Amino acid sequence: MSLSFLPTEVLGALAHLNFNHVSEIRIRRGQPVIIEYKGSYKYINKYGISDSANNAIIVREIEPIIFSATNGCVYNFTEQMKSGFITVEHGVRIGIAGEYVTQNEAVNTIKDITSLNIRIPHNIVGCANFIVRKLLSDGLKSFLLFSKPGLGKTTMLRDIAIHLSNMQKYNILVFDERNEISGICSAEGYNLGDRVDIIRCYEKKSAISSAIRAMKPNVIITDELYGDRDMQAIKFVSDCGITVIASSHICNRDILKKMPFDYFVHIEMLGASAIYDKNFNFIDRSDSDDVFGGVSIG
Repeated sequence: MSLSFLPTEVLGALAHLNFNHVSEIRIRRGQPVIIEYKGSYKYINKYGISDSANNAIIVREIEPIIFSATNGCVYNFTEQMKSGFITVEHGVRIGIAGEYVTQNEAVNTIKDITSLNIRIPHNIVGCANFIVRKLLSDGLKSFLLFSKPGLGKTTMLRDIAIHLSNMQKYNILVFDERNEISGICSAEGYNLGDRVDIIRCYEKKSAISSAIRAMKPNVIITDELYGDRDMQAIKFVSDCGITVIASSHICNRDILKKMPFDYFVHIEMLGASAIYDKNFNFIDRSDSDDVFGGVSIG
């Protein structure tokens, strides 16, 4: 994975660390750079991590990082930026803070960028083994992974796609609205298997009907469901008799029960999850184990 868009001094600090443990890099204009390392936030200096802000790396200019991350074509990411982020190669997601310019009650653009939250994905084969064993060993079932941000839902969706494609030989259609599951951005991303088709689109509801007719999938996998339009899109897929596997940040069970899923999987912490049926009756729970091999999946 290339993070060549980062300032040289930040790359130098990261070179001293085990990259498997890095899940976030937070860059705030004129402030010390902070990273999430092994689940804790630390400062970085030229030698690596530090608990002290003394001698920490400070970035003075933010715009050059965005310019480099987009290969000088910021305008190609205009629609993504309206949602407060861009996704670059290999699913690296860059959250953006600054002056949000609104028009007609919607964000039109972001200017005077002051902060970046760079989230680092990790491809962990086997991280969804418990879910696969409990829900997919005897046929397809629709289910939703839900949790607060940063606990590995997208990483698990990626692993589920690989399993269903390579082991169970289903045709998978991935709706990758933010390029995070596939990691595709002007180049090849993650290898999700030889039976996976990827639709990259800004908005699910507008594209899903055409994509179903075109690709005839057995399963649709998508992430970050939220809002009425996403719910309408998923209901359409369910009405068509196609299995849906998805994720969401929504944790309100009253809202979740209205969604057309057979099961719900609550990602409780790294490597641990609880499975419920559609009425939220408890089914089973996994414990955090060593399947992640010391990798931070936030």
